[in-house]
Amino acid sequence: MAILISGSGSNMVALADSMTGDHPARPCLVLANSADAGGLAKAAARGIPTAFVDHRPYKGDRAAFEVDLARVLDAARPDILCLAGFMRVLTGGFTARYQGRMLNIHPSLLPKYRGLDTHARALAAGDAEHGCTVHEVTAALDDGPILGQARVKVLPGDTPETLAARVLVQEHALYPAVLRRFAAGDRRVVRLP
Repeated sequence: MAILISGSGSNMVALADSMTGDHPARPCLVLANSADAGGLAKAAARGIPTAFVDHRPYKGDRAAFEVDLARVLDAARPDILCLAGFMRVLTGGFTARYQGRMLNIHPSLLPKYRGLDTHARALAAGDAEHGCTVHEVTAALDDGPILGQARVKVLPGDTPETLAARVLVQEHALYPAVLRRFAAGDRRVVRLP
């Protein structure tokens, strides 16, 4: 499986470190959209092949960026793609190419709060709970069949940062659990408290 990242790669590390023993998947590539994504060094330290396709030279030409992204991905021949903090919106053409094989983790209890600033939005709405969702990727942003959710209580005095930190802990538990099941052909929804 290939893992796509944009930043430090904490979810990539959780996924990669879970794929041992009898796990049905193994990482074949960590691909970033920038050479300076911190997760690339973490992947290399684990012996996982790495690559990057810098999105900046494409200046709004998503289709051209995605052609090069797909070229690098296809050379690694992954069966499954996991978006793990990959901060690029993908076109319908790209998502259709990998339909049914691409997962994403999103920091909200979808269908609530698609897009950015999910923690601040949950606090502004006065939500009693928040969390994260793993879903299959479709052409619609942060949409697609839900494969897993983990919930956290919103505490008095929470800030977007404190809430994000607690949600991230759940992301690191949920994504590997969903990947193990998905890689074995099981699409039942994983629910963590």
